[in-house]
Parts: sequence; C-alpha cells; structure tokens
Amino acid sequence: MLFRRSRSPRALPASLLLTALLLGTASWSAHAGPVLERIKQSGKITLATRADAIPFAYQDADKHPIGYTIDLCQKVSEAIRKNLGLKSITINYLPVTEFNQVKAIEQDKADLECGSTSNNAERREKVAFTIPHYMTGTRFMVRADSPITDLRGLEGLTLLSSYGTPSLAAVTKANKERLLRINIMQVNDHSQAASMIEKEQADAFAMDDVLLFGVIASRPDPKKLKVVGKYLTLEPLSIVMSKNDPELKAVVDEEMKRLISSREAYAIYDRWFTKPIPPRNAALNIPMNYLLRDLWKYPSDHVPE
Repeated sequence: MLFRRSRSPRALPASLLLTALLLGTASWSAHAGPVLERIKQSGKITLATRADAIPFAYQDADKHPIGYTIDLCQKVSEAIRKNLGLKSITINYLPVTEFNQVKAIEQDKADLECGSTSNNAERREKVAFTIPHYMTGTRFMVRADSPITDLRGLEGLTLLSSYGTPSLAAVTKANKERLLRINIMQVNDHSQAASMIEKEQADAFAMDDVLLFGVIASRPDPKKLKVVGKYLTLEPLSIVMSKNDPELKAVVDEEMKRLISSREAYAIYDRWFTKPIPPRNAALNIPMNYLLRDLWKYPSDHVPE
C-alpha cells in the first residue's frame, strides 16, 4: 500500500482572510443577546448597586460604590469587555434598594445587579442568576442585653424586616403557623432597623446574618447589638442578570468559574470578610462557611431550595 505525503496547507490570501474574519464577526453579532449587544454598541456597562449592604455593596466616604460583590462584578465586566473585543469599557453605577434591585434588571435599567440578592424560585421567573458568591440565612439582630435567642422568644414582641425579602416572607409564615402574635413591621433599610432597636422602638430585625454583622460593624457603638438564632432560611446570594440573554449568562458563569478555580474569588472574599474594611476600618471576622466552600468545589448556578 502506498501512502502519499500530505501537503502543508497554503496560507490564505490576505483578502480571503479579511473576508473570513468579517463573516465571523457578522455571525457572532447575529447571535449576540440584547444586553451584550447593548454593551458592545455603547461601550458601557451599568451595575446596579446598593448603598447599605455591607460588605457586599455599599459606599465609601466619597459615596463611591465598594464591596465584595462590586469587586466580583468589576472582574465580570472585564471578562465581558474581552469577550466583546472592546478596547475599553466604561462602568456606570445605578443606585438601587431592596425594593427595586430586581426590577432594575427586568426593566433593562442595569446590566448586572451587584448586591446581596438571593437566588430563589420566584425571582428566577423574572431574572437569571450566576454561581452564588455567598451562602447565608435569616437570623436576628437584637440589643446586646436582650434575652431573645430565637423566633419563639419574640412572641408578642415587635420584629422588623425589609420589604420584599425572603426573610420577611419566612418570619411572616412562621408567625402565622406558630401563632406567635409577633408584630412584624417593614423597614426601608438596615440602618433604620438598627437605630430602632437601639432606641428600643423594636425588639429584633430579621435579615441574612452576614448583612446583620455588616450593619453592626458600621454602627457608632457595635457592642450595643448582637446576632442570635439558628438559620430560619438558607439563601444563596448571586449576581443578577437578564433572563433574555443566555450569551451574557454564559460569559458571566465562565468568569465566575475562572475566579473560583484560580482562587481569586477566595482572595476577594478574605479582603471583605476577614480583613479591616471601611467605614470603621474594622474586620467582620467571618471565615468562609462550609456551605460556600462545598458549593465552590463544583461551581454551579443550581441552588438548594
């Protein structure tokens, strides 16, 4: 049997190479999702951020957005820039609250929501989530001298929680099912809740425990408050994006996996949870919990319900 030596491929003429590149670009653009296309055309990306979600997303002394999720979103924004082939990208910040953080994505006012938003079934009907960057759950902030240790200890007392949060839904359901007669009040922000508890206008504040630790660390006298109780809920916190752009989600998911596998995400975590942070230059001293460590072994956007 005779074997013929294969010929080395000839280089394409410059004109054909240019045509192939242009066709490839046109094909990519035809399949780009609406959010990626908007970013590509404008050269800008808008991040929805919170002002009081320490240490995830809040403001420094100059009112500039900082925090754990902000750092992650900046990494993701750079990955999007590279994916789109842009020389540079401008990051704009849109202030949001617990009331409108998801709506900002639904209404295309922002491209990514970078705060402390829980990935749950109800929200997945409206928006998409990437791999969780934190696992937390509902506990209670009370005065340091309070005898309250759990939800049962709030029977007949006043409990605060934030509008539209899983924490509010959980305590409302438990209050009804256990006939606890708790007076549940909704508040606008975490600082308001802390102030009301310090002034004895309320007895406790129900929220994700990591946010409670952040609120306490930001108070003039952190020793006046403490966090108590077992987890009433389990909340995976994730960056939020449009449900109508699977190409965007693929880029974001890939960057989150890269950050985790390279351990850059671990370093960003340590910066905000174990080392001194603004505004009081004090450390939260919250090591990564086993729930997040286990989830990051096999990073996925599939979360426990």
